[in-house]
Amino acid sequence: MEGELRTVIEMSNAGIVILDGDYNIRFANKSTSELTGYQVEEFLGMNFMDIFSAENKKVIKDMLAEHRMGENIRSCSELEILTAQGNRKETEICITTTGDSNGTRKIYAYLRDISERKRSEEKLKITEEKYSLLFERVQQGLFISSREGKFIDCNQAMLDMLGYEDKEEFLSLDIARDVYVNPEDRRIFQDLVERDGFVKEYEVELKRKNGEKVTILLTGNIKRDGEGKIVGYEGINTDITERKNIEHELRKANDFFRNLIDSSVDGIIAADIKGNVVIFNKGTEKLLRYKAGEVIGKLHITGLYPPGVAKDIMRKLRSQEFGGVGRLETTQSTLVDRDGEHIPINISAAIVYEDGKEIATVGIFTDLREKLRMERELQDAQLQLLQSEKMSSLGKLAAGVAHEINNPLGGILIYSNLLIEEMEDSDPKREDLKRIADEATRCKEIVKSLLEFARQTGPKMEPIDINRAINEGLFFLENQAAFLNIEIIKKLDLTLPLIEGNSSQLKQVFMNIMVNAAEAMEGRGALTVTTALQPENNSVLIEFSDTGKGIPPEYISKIFDPFFTTKEVGKGTGLGLSLSYGVIEQHKGKIDVKSEVGGGTCFVIELPMVHKGTVLGAK
Repeated sequence: MEGELRTVIEMSNAGIVILDGDYNIRFANKSTSELTGYQVEEFLGMNFMDIFSAENKKVIKDMLAEHRMGENIRSCSELEILTAQGNRKETEICITTTGDSNGTRKIYAYLRDISERKRSEEKLKITEEKYSLLFERVQQGLFISSREGKFIDCNQAMLDMLGYEDKEEFLSLDIARDVYVNPEDRRIFQDLVERDGFVKEYEVELKRKNGEKVTILLTGNIKRDGEGKIVGYEGINTDITERKNIEHELRKANDFFRNLIDSSVDGIIAADIKGNVVIFNKGTEKLLRYKAGEVIGKLHITGLYPPGVAKDIMRKLRSQEFGGVGRLETTQSTLVDRDGEHIPINISAAIVYEDGKEIATVGIFTDLREKLRMERELQDAQLQLLQSEKMSSLGKLAAGVAHEINNPLGGILIYSNLLIEEMEDSDPKREDLKRIADEATRCKEIVKSLLEFARQTGPKMEPIDINRAINEGLFFLENQAAFLNIEIIKKLDLTLPLIEGNSSQLKQVFMNIMVNAAEAMEGRGALTVTTALQPENNSVLIEFSDTGKGIPPEYISKIFDPFFTTKEVGKGTGLGLSLSYGVIEQHKGKIDVKSEVGGGTCFVIELPMVHKGTVLGAK
């Protein structure tokens, strides 16, 4: 039995020591050696007190003094021991004494290493102290409450927020009855937090001890016990009473000013510093076709401008250049109405300050549509008068051209056709003569088109293949000197349907644009011709894009004007693009130009489809 007992003692992770009445060590297990750093042989014969500091020796002696002979008492304490290496180690020591009838006393000591536990406890203590410090120092009100409606804990900020000095008094309150202005809000909070596990910025009114109302944003989550059952809630309350009061006062001021400005014919809009519209007068209702109730508190100010315009206006308001910081002198801009229409306006604006801080912006808007319409009508009338004079001159020119050119062209056609008839089919010159005859015919068509344009008579319309018209124009131009060093890139959609148009006129438009492109590239570069179907517009898209020097922005608006040209005197009449514009309009289409100086030019033509089911490939 003694051997079995020794085996059990040696297996123990704790140090076990047997002392005599003078504290001399008579037995020590291996765990004692590992704990103290002494070999078992060294330990035997040592005095047990040698492993303790002076102050701890007294503690051990006091413990032993409590043990009387014959009493089997167990005393425990946590003390530091001194290891063989001179290090201090935290241990738990338990001592039991026994004695027999002969007066022999034995002392049994149990030693367990608690260093790791002590370190963990110290870390936990530091963490708790930090948490406690943070809990008390944070400016928002922190709380822990039970599910039944009592506060379990709170910080000082929570007490200050609700006007309580005595924490115990506060913890005794019934939350729903004594803290919530509307007790039902407590139940709503519980439903939300228990459904989702958390609540973020739930706005609610609480009561201070003196009855005053406090508006707070409540963010919280549920607390569960070890079995996962909801036992309470913890959260943070942010007092937004002051902010709500400021918003209320601002709304009152807005109401007062609205009464003053609603009679203004001009539109007046004010927005808070976040961009939320707070004033929208009747003049603006008429201008943008919104009702004030649809906008105030519901639309951001940027939604009333095209993209980027509101940001640019704020930049100008904060700049010295446009009337001084905080002011914008009258300048033209654009608003967007309820239906997405861009409304040209004059705007003058200002930033509203309070204690040096921006709190709002206000703008006055004058509708420019009628003014611009009258200016356009005046310009159109002037242009129409000028155009009438030009058309008169153009008509005389066209009549002279018809007389002077048609007769020689007729001769060319007659004699080229006679020569064709006399030639053998295998004669290689026959194709050249055919080309002469075809081009002479095209010249007659050009003269005819010029006459039709001058007389404003409609051309003969028939189903035509756009790709074929483009290819025929390119076939004539590709061998000209201006195109010899130009790369022609064709991206033609072979599934295009036929359209209703005049092939000769459209071919002349295409050739005119391509010749202009070659001149812009000065005989070297790339010309890309693209055709595509636009089902959403029921139209065919044609693009001519070059790598030329581009068109200056100030010329873009004049590019289709009659007799406008940037070429040297004698090298262009300025009629080409004007005639092209007229042809496309007669075809109920659109023509536009996009260009960047140094970045090339792209002419875009849209022609309506009529024959949706008929498709011809490029030839």
